[in-house]
Amino acid sequence: MSQQQSAASHARTIPIYHRFAIPVLVINIVVTLVALWRAPSLDMGWAVLVATALAVGVLWGRVQALTAQDRVIRLEETLRMQRVLPPEQHGEIAKLSRSDFIALRFAPDEELPDLVRRTRAGEFAKPIDIKKAIRNWRPDHLRV
Repeated sequence: MSQQQSAASHARTIPIYHRFAIPVLVINIVVTLVALWRAPSLDMGWAVLVATALAVGVLWGRVQALTAQDRVIRLEETLRMQRVLPPEQHGEIAKLSRSDFIALRFAPDEELPDLVRRTRAGEFAKPIDIKKAIRNWRPDHLRV
């Protein structure tokens, strides 16, 4: 992908998941609930349960994939910070939150020490504030 990324444009939408699978699963739950309400039966109750389990399973699979990605980001960024940050800042690495690591991954090496210092000083209220403070965005095209 050669698409430019920035704090305003880095969010990733997966069309087949966000615009097809999730809406279909939600509509399926609604349709089976309506059918159960119109004609209550054990079969329709089971259909509602299966529709709900299917939606929960798909959503939970996404949560697990994102959690695994977050762990990899934390590992990659810890290794990068150990290489890039001055030794006196190494103790700050373990104090960063998951969302701090995720936001800081977009910072280039030359901006990272200052952004870590500012993050640990409480200068940023939210991860998006860290992302907005990055001057030379380092894109991440390999996200889940």
